[in-house]
Amino acid sequence: MECDKHGQQLILYCPSHLMPCCDECISTSHSKCTGIKSLAGVVEKTKIDKSKENVETDINSILSFLEKLINHKSKNIKTGENNYKGIHKSIKVMRQEINKHLDHLEEKLCQEADTIWNQEKSKANDFLDEIEGKKTNLKEMKKQLLTVTSQTSKLQTFLGVHKIEQQVHQCQRYVEDLDDDERIKEVDIKMKQNDEIEKILSKLESLESLGEVIVIKTEVAMNIEISVGTEPQVPLQEQSNINNMTMNIETKIEINIEKLISDMICLMDGRVIVVEQDGKVNLLTSDGKLQKQLPIPGRAWSVTQINQNTIAITYPVEKAIKIFNMENETVTKVITLDKECRGLSFSNNSLAVGLIDDDKEIRIIDLEGNTLKSIQVESKSELSHLVYCNDRVIYSDWNGNAVYCYDGSGKQIWQYTQDLSGPKGLCIDTYGNIIVADYYSDRIIVISKDGQNSKVLISEEDGLEDPKCICFKHNESSGFICDYSATKLAKFNLSNG
Repeated sequence: MECDKHGQQLILYCPSHLMPCCDECISTSHSKCTGIKSLAGVVEKTKIDKSKENVETDINSILSFLEKLINHKSKNIKTGENNYKGIHKSIKVMRQEINKHLDHLEEKLCQEADTIWNQEKSKANDFLDEIEGKKTNLKEMKKQLLTVTSQTSKLQTFLGVHKIEQQVHQCQRYVEDLDDDERIKEVDIKMKQNDEIEKILSKLESLESLGEVIVIKTEVAMNIEISVGTEPQVPLQEQSNINNMTMNIETKIEINIEKLISDMICLMDGRVIVVEQDGKVNLLTSDGKLQKQLPIPGRAWSVTQINQNTIAITYPVEKAIKIFNMENETVTKVITLDKECRGLSFSNNSLAVGLIDDDKEIRIIDLEGNTLKSIQVESKSELSHLVYCNDRVIYSDWNGNAVYCYDGSGKQIWQYTQDLSGPKGLCIDTYGNIIVADYYSDRIIVISKDGQNSKVLISEEDGLEDPKCICFKHNESSGFICDYSATKLAKFNLSNG
């Protein structure tokens, strides 16, 4: 096959860009890429049938996931429709309850008005009847007076007039006493409004709504497990015998950052990133020279690479993960979290991040920040160093002198506690073995993939001092070890015998 761009034979393969190349491609576009391999060698190692089987499995997995997603979202719409109708019903019920209570208060107040007015009206009518009675008596007295004065006997006239006069005096005293009689007062009936009504009416005037219709989004654990990633479909290597493994330090490079570091990775293009503890992010060339400090504000802690041009860094103080584009040197996204975050690793299009709270948690999130899994783990230390690979999370507990392995369901697969003294940085080789920087013992230790065995690869006698972080170059068996204060990078080679 020939290169479409240069017309030369495609004889090489770039693992950084996952593409076959010709000699001209390598010299012009892939000069900084590491791990360039023979295309024939990659093809030879690749099991086509197995690759086809994996792709078919992935297609079925994606189809299954999408079908589940359709079913779930359809049910979600149906549930939302029912809730929507329920809102209308609730509003009517609310209004009915309010109206019902107001009707009750109205009836109660009207009944009270009826009772009080009927009582006052009855009193007033009784008083009128009493006055009418007095008027009738006085008119009768007036008639009697005319009769008495027409009589001839002076004595009889005197006695008759005197008797009537006494009755008139009684009426006069009755009239005079009316000044102190409550019944003579003018009676009216009015309603005194409850003070609370004014408050309610005032609130009603400012009330713009009976409530608020809100949308609640709940995370759904619908994970998809696929093998499609950033690597060609080359079969996984079988478990190696760690007893045959050897490591040697090829050279030591002075970097003189001379600040406490918290993490280090090798990028796909061979360059190295060293993160100062709660500090800056330093970019080094592939031969260990300080190139620049990346323009990312904040106090960084851990770093991982997402793709050729993108890295992610945790910022514990801000409780955030910042996604940074290496080419444009800009922060493209900030994922905010609810807890302080430390260790970080990327695999299968998702991030594993160590969170610190009353409990220790490793949370698997997508690149939008949505939680996919939450794994409660055991650790006496902050979750500062972890590796996420093949749906497993491996992390070091330097206070507990242990290394743990958990699967995606939150089950502890194994824990290793033998002969460790302050394990810190760690990485995984191509066989799945765990390479650990054992800080207090000045050793590099390999732990087998199943967590059952270990071997010391490098010790203080080999010139190792205060190892804090260790990382492999992309798709290679060599890498770097960095001491706690970042004075030197030790370049190592790992052999499986």
